[in-house]
Amino acid sequence: MSKIKNEAKIKNKIIVAVREQLEHRALWLYLLRDEARKRGLDPNEFSSAAIRRCGLAQGKNLVKKGKTTSLKGLKKTLFTKPAQWVFEMKVVESTDEKLSLDFHYCPLVKAWQKAGCSDEEIAQLCDIAMCGDHGIGERYDSVLDLPKCIAKGDEICALRYHKK
Repeated sequence: MSKIKNEAKIKNKIIVAVREQLEHRALWLYLLRDEARKRGLDPNEFSSAAIRRCGLAQGKNLVKKGKTTSLKGLKKTLFTKPAQWVFEMKVVESTDEKLSLDFHYCPLVKAWQKAGCSDEEIAQLCDIAMCGDHGIGERYDSVLDLPKCIAKGDEICALRYHKK
């Protein structure tokens, strides 16, 4: 029996449609890793690095767009109101030096649940997906801590960015 609880409360049609797009991308990650394994490749050798590169690229664009490496700038460019609705996110703290967010829903986890992944697979896929968020943080001269994670059975994902 799965220990992961991940049910959306916001049911707005537009938010649901955006979540479905995110689920589709999460399914890509799962299927790419599965196909690599079928071909005798070890996806653990490259998955995290590839996703981190994506986060670095996204972070570079976000810094350019917001014209700052302040974590307030990260909140303003990435963790917008629509994003907050999609992830049922609460902004706990937002300063130039620290950004604390609590996600109460994760469409990526939902995709992996729908694909029939085990709790262990979901936790591993989440760790890989979070490499993108780590890459974004790096572009903001910051470190990301994740003390709680829906994919690991916690009630929330607690993202904690802080300056190095």
